[in-house]
Amino acid sequence: MAVDYDAVASLPADARQIVARALEEDAPYGDITCRTFVDAGSVIDAVVRAREAGVMAGGEVFAEVMRQAAERVGTQDGRGREASGIETSGTETSGIKVRQHVADGEAFAASDVLISVSGPAHAVLLGERVGLNLLQRMCAIATVTRAYVDAAQAGRARGGFDGIVRVADTRKTTPGLRSLERLAVRCGGGFNHRWGLSDAVMLKDNHVSLLGEGDELTRNLLRGKQRMGHTTHFEVEVDTPEQIEPVLAAGVDTIMLDNFDTDALAAGVRQVAGRAYVEASGNVNLETIGAIAATGVDVISVGALTHAVSNLDLGLDAVFADSNCASDSADTETEAADTNSDGAGAVSG
Repeated sequence: MAVDYDAVASLPADARQIVARALEEDAPYGDITCRTFVDAGSVIDAVVRAREAGVMAGGEVFAEVMRQAAERVGTQDGRGREASGIETSGTETSGIKVRQHVADGEAFAASDVLISVSGPAHAVLLGERVGLNLLQRMCAIATVTRAYVDAAQAGRARGGFDGIVRVADTRKTTPGLRSLERLAVRCGGGFNHRWGLSDAVMLKDNHVSLLGEGDELTRNLLRGKQRMGHTTHFEVEVDTPEQIEPVLAAGVDTIMLDNFDTDALAAGVRQVAGRAYVEASGNVNLETIGAIAATGVDVISVGALTHAVSNLDLGLDAVFADSNCASDSADTETEAADTNSDGAGAVSG
């Protein structure tokens, strides 16, 4: 499945600002290497190629990087905004053509071509590193998420439960990149937890420690609930089985069982008995998530989806003029050179 990007309308609301800040950080005064050694009229064709298997995420973000890079180069060259942008057809050297060959959410193998790009060399090379940085991270998150989702679903089936268990991210995201990282989680088949502190009520252990125990805890939860908006989701974390009934008595929407072992989780699910959603957290990894899912919990939150990933290995390779890399096939072969060849090598940063 190939996608040509023109107006990138489905990006997260702050994606353009994220890209603009990243380009400004990397090239506040332009690319002096290109200005010195690369003719302003040079055109380049290149492909983003996977060096390892993974799950695609962030194609539109990469296209937005190239769009803004072309805009910046056009402005720096004195040509203005009209001489830049994403072009879906034509050969004008003033624009950049970006085509995604593997759709977000689809798996790819090592050596697959994920994206092809053609346009002014100054613009492509200006955006190359920022585009790859964001794409590599988003693909890594989607890849890890898919592994967790598959393991959780297999475990739920072994436990004899129908439907799905939701594998959710947390607020353990890279500052400034939350919208892109959470988009990547969705591409991997996961779910997003509350966006931030302003979007749902979630009392964690430190909050609960200030509200007493037993009936006192219930009364304080009910008192606070009266001040909440009627559409606000209400979740409370517990770390002992004794806290379950006092919390449920306050009419919470979700109860989080934190760092419960699998026997305690299964017992907690039976005790809650459908009175609230049950979320499991703590000690979740690829080795444990199947057993956790088999207990019948509704949600498993996994901080590692975003805070413990290593960027996927992707590269932007220049291709020879007679390459057919821009075809509609998702597995099109391209003739690319590496950084050790003379001249038309892999573009690196």
